[in-house]
Amino acid sequence: MKRRTVLADPTGPAAPAASADPSAPAVRSVTAALAVPAAPLFRLIAALLAALSLGLLLQQPSAAASTAVRPAAEVIVIIEDGRFVPQDVTIRRGDTVRWTNNDRFDHTVTSSDGLGWDSGVLTPGQSFRRTFPVRGVFRYHDRLNPSITGLVAVR
Repeated sequence: MKRRTVLADPTGPAAPAASADPSAPAVRSVTAALAVPAAPLFRLIAALLAALSLGLLLQQPSAAASTAVRPAAEVIVIIEDGRFVPQDVTIRRGDTVRWTNNDRFDHTVTSSDGLGWDSGVLTPGQSFRRTFPVRGVFRYHDRLNPSITGLVAVR
């Protein structure tokens, strides 16, 4: 049997090229001429994708990923209306608390635990930052008005 070449015509069905065999069918589709077994190829691609997916699911995280360090955060406490807002905050070790005086009067942020940190006098609009490198509960107050108190809990 002689092989024929079929050319695709975008405007209609494919027409056969000249053939020496008059008993050959007059029109043959492009898919029939390019008969590639799609099922085995599809199965092969599906199997490869499944194996790749399974490999990704079973992959253990690397040591670098499991010891990744998150960036330190800054928590803001506002001093207004004669109080710290919020009065109590919970942060993680290494985070910073920034107190900003939005009141009309001067205030301080002073350690109540005898740890020696003190903002000094904060006039309206000024801020004070403190980073907490260790876990614990740290109480503080306003030295100019000791009834104004707050607490920082470090996990």
